[in-house]
Amino acid sequence: MTTGATVWLTGLPSAGKTTIARELADRLREEGRPVELLDGDEIREFLSAGLGFDRADRHTNVQRIGFVAELLARNGVTALVPVIAPYADSRDAVRKRHGANGTAYVEVHVATPVEVCSVRDVKGLYAKQAAGELTGLTGVDDPYEEPVAPDLRIESQDQTVQESAAAVHALLTERGLA
Repeated sequence: MTTGATVWLTGLPSAGKTTIARELADRLREEGRPVELLDGDEIREFLSAGLGFDRADRHTNVQRIGFVAELLARNGVTALVPVIAPYADSRDAVRKRHGANGTAYVEVHVATPVEVCSVRDVKGLYAKQAAGELTGLTGVDDPYEEPVAPDLRIESQDQTVQESAAAVHALLTERGLA
């Protein structure tokens, strides 16, 4: 059976998490690996509909995603999770769930500075926040607790998407997960 793993890409909005995850997913699929990408926006629409963005609801959302990712990974799938997960305790709980089940878990911090993310502004969130139309934007007026010891730190502003995905792939290969 193929060894599964969860690869959690955490970082600010517009850091490049989903773009890197898509590139990595393509590469892993080309190698014949079963891969699922658990996109945070899709999860909020289908699995966590009705949850808000306060700390408790964000924690619940991360735990739900972590449960699904662990279930997939335990069954031989590489679950790529490009989700902000702003709170360290929420991410730690997901890591512990994986550890308790003997499931591989890799945390990747896409450490793009907020100044770069606000220029990218893929979803227009930074513009809405600046215009006073949005509050609670992670990393601006809501906290983002950076991982203290991620398995990999990527500064996406300094490399291409392909280089970022290759760095994650290299780590997975080194750990026997790709």
